[in-house]
Amino acid sequence: MSDKKSRIAIVSADKCKPKKCRQECKKVCPVNKMGKMCIDVWPTSKISSISEELCIGCGMCVKRCPFGAITIINIPANLDKETTHRYGANTFKLHRLPMPRPGNVLGLVGANGTGKSTALKILSGKLKPNLGNYASPPDWEDIIKYFRGSELQNYFTKVLEDDLHTITKPQWVDQLARVVKDTVESLLHKKCDMDNLGYLIKELDLTNILTREVPQLSGGELQRFAIAITCVQRADVYMYDEPSSYLDVKQRLNAARVIRSMLSSTNYVVCVEHDLSVLDYLSDYICMLYGTPSVYGVVTMPYSVREGINIFLDGHIPTENMRFRDESLSFRMAEQLTEEEVKRHHDYKYPRMEKTLGNFKLTVEEGSFTDSQCVVLLGENGTGKTTLIRMLAGSLAPDNGEEIPQLHMSHKPQKISPKFAGTVRMLLLKKIQNTFMNAQFQTDVVKPMNIEDIIDQEVKNLSGGELQRVALVLALGTPADVYLIDEPSAYLDSEQRIIASKVIKRFILHHKKTAFVVEHDFIMATYLADSVIVMEGTPSITATANSPQSLLSGMNKFLQSLNITFRRDPTNYRPRINKLDSVKDKEQKAEGNYFFLED
Repeated sequence: MSDKKSRIAIVSADKCKPKKCRQECKKVCPVNKMGKMCIDVWPTSKISSISEELCIGCGMCVKRCPFGAITIINIPANLDKETTHRYGANTFKLHRLPMPRPGNVLGLVGANGTGKSTALKILSGKLKPNLGNYASPPDWEDIIKYFRGSELQNYFTKVLEDDLHTITKPQWVDQLARVVKDTVESLLHKKCDMDNLGYLIKELDLTNILTREVPQLSGGELQRFAIAITCVQRADVYMYDEPSSYLDVKQRLNAARVIRSMLSSTNYVVCVEHDLSVLDYLSDYICMLYGTPSVYGVVTMPYSVREGINIFLDGHIPTENMRFRDESLSFRMAEQLTEEEVKRHHDYKYPRMEKTLGNFKLTVEEGSFTDSQCVVLLGENGTGKTTLIRMLAGSLAPDNGEEIPQLHMSHKPQKISPKFAGTVRMLLLKKIQNTFMNAQFQTDVVKPMNIEDIIDQEVKNLSGGELQRVALVLALGTPADVYLIDEPSAYLDSEQRIIASKVIKRFILHHKKTAFVVEHDFIMATYLADSVIVMEGTPSITATANSPQSLLSGMNKFLQSLNITFRRDPTNYRPRINKLDSVKDKEQKAEGNYFFLED
């Protein structure tokens, strides 16, 4: 195969504006200058067109495009033979497909924009794979012939014969509140054709919300309802797109057990998940997706869970001799500060406090925190984590009239609702102009969060992960003493979560500020935490916020209340959940070691 066929040229429909530029791409292209039409802009077309056959990969058009709308990527030539789907000319391209196996949970992990949702659409039968031939798509006979000899041959044969009924739990559970207006109980009974409704209501903790209407549910309640409505229906293929978003640690483990309970010897379960500890816990094997977001994605062969996740974190696939990330991701804890460094910190003390909000009562034990410190709040949803931060920041007065330090607070909320009419650049310049123009802030925060890629996009058109990154930049760019960051991992992929953790940690240390982080992803929580506040009690009724503890003792206390144990992977130190009642689980519980730091 010639080298020309191993090149992908992408033109972004959002960024390309041929009527607002001088069509520099067309003018600087060396192939065009030789008399061949590699890049052309028709009077009737909205975006420019690039011929991948003629493109020589010089990159001149990429450098000269004023809107950054063009991406040219060279890929291994053999991947061209393995194209599964392409949406059109100069658009996203997916190579290969994950292979579901009956009686097993297939986990999918990869960066946002590398084709996980496209793969789910194809496997669910909602999207017919065109094998890269978007001009004249092949029929099903050719598609099944293409997958001959693989596990996908039988799978697509069943799809063709309508023998596979698929059901998907959507990624955007927030949208359910807009389209569904009935009560939770009514909808579950309408959809139910299995005998597991009682089990699902108990395991997913839906008892208290059965009489409420769907638009009144919080993010976590919507997520649990979406999982339940998927599981009460009889299907051959169950697909779950990011089932852990908005859920606390306890709910994530319960959701994982519920998803595994849907397995039988004949059906398929596929799960897309960015919380690596949850993915590890619920999957039997995984397929990774790598590539360039919104340009192309490649699905790897199936791996065992441990090996697959470690390869993903390492960024190198040994079987393909392919490096898809420049550096490996590791979860070693940050080094502890020396006594001299601690003495230089400003110490804030707060007294024992109480606060009653409606039927909910929160008791806060006295404690202290310092600047240059990240405090992670661990506890179930509804145990007063946000209420505690508002009290510490002085925006909510305690019932017993105790005086607490008056501190300025910057808040990154859990739910992000974009209402700003304008681009990301306009929003950042309006809200945090001085900080945003600061060179150090650009280096420490803006560039690592990849804001440059979306700087000229409309805020209302951003995806969930893009909104999360913008919200984090806004929160850190607002001058404050205390930064309350509520669930920074929501909608971010595994790689972005580690980058966001490093950005938050570096910012807090460099600027000698304090961060209170509410986070349910164990990998992010353990990476960020200098100390831990464990929230105990009954959600939405009564709760106690314990004094800040060290990471090890706080995690031990929290995990003991959940009756789960964690070990660390010896390769990259990521936390791994022990299977319940496994040998390792029993050993650690007997020794009282529910959580291990690395040796």
